[in-house]
Amino acid sequence: MKQKRQREYTDEHARAGVDAALPDIETWENQYPGYEIEIVMPEFTSVCPRTGLPDHGILTLTYVPDKLCLELKSLKMYMLAYRSLGIFQENAVNRFLRDVVKACRPVSAVVSGDFSPRGGIRTVITASWSKKRGYGA
Repeated sequence: MKQKRQREYTDEHARAGVDAALPDIETWENQYPGYEIEIVMPEFTSVCPRTGLPDHGILTLTYVPDKLCLELKSLKMYMLAYRSLGIFQENAVNRFLRDVVKACRPVSAVVSGDFSPRGGIRTVITASWSKKRGYGA
């Protein structure tokens, strides 16, 4: 009879960082309708909650502003807070999107994380939101 292998990753690992306190993302009043903003963050870093090893990637945020635009310095400070945060890559991308939507309620937003290979596996994660469809739009 096969012995059941113990899981290396726990539910606590899965939830790590999802609700951690992070700096607020500030906004400013948008002056123009109907355009798209792309922000590329080539030095995104977070920490694997199980191993403690760093995860490196390129985060790209693309959004169509409604009444508010994201203030870039505060967005940078928000992004830098992930450096010491234990959070899975998938959760980092979805948390980033959630906090952007909360800050500026855009018409639509997409966050893509292209993470450096680890153990020969490269991961690309994309999360989206729109006012019409919500998450997964």
